[in-house]
Amino acid sequence: MFARARFDTPCRIEIDNSDRACHAHVELAGGYLIQPGDKVRVHGDPIHVPFGGHAVIERVATVERARWFERAWTRLAGHFEMTELYEVSFTSGRIA
Repeated sequence: MFARARFDTPCRIEIDNSDRACHAHVELAGGYLIQPGDKVRVHGDPIHVPFGGHAVIERVATVERARWFERAWTRLAGHFEMTELYEVSFTSGRIA
C-alpha cells in the first residue's frame, strides 16, 4: 500500500536538434502509460547531439509508479500551477 511499484523496461530515445525542431522524446517498450506523479529514469551516459543532428538511441529506463495520494496531489497541484501561465490585463483605453 505504501511501497512504490518499480520496474525496468527498454526504451527508445529520439532527439532532434535543428532549426526546424528541438525535442527529445522517450518511448517505453510495452506501451506503458505514464501518469501524474510517476518517475522515469533513463540509464546511461549523457547524450549530446550537435546542432543540426538527429539521434535515435535504445536504452533501459526505470519506471517508478506514484502512490494514489501522490498521484492525487500531483493532479491538484498541477491545476493551481497552470494558473501561473495566465496573464490577463484590462485597459481602459487603446494601446499605442
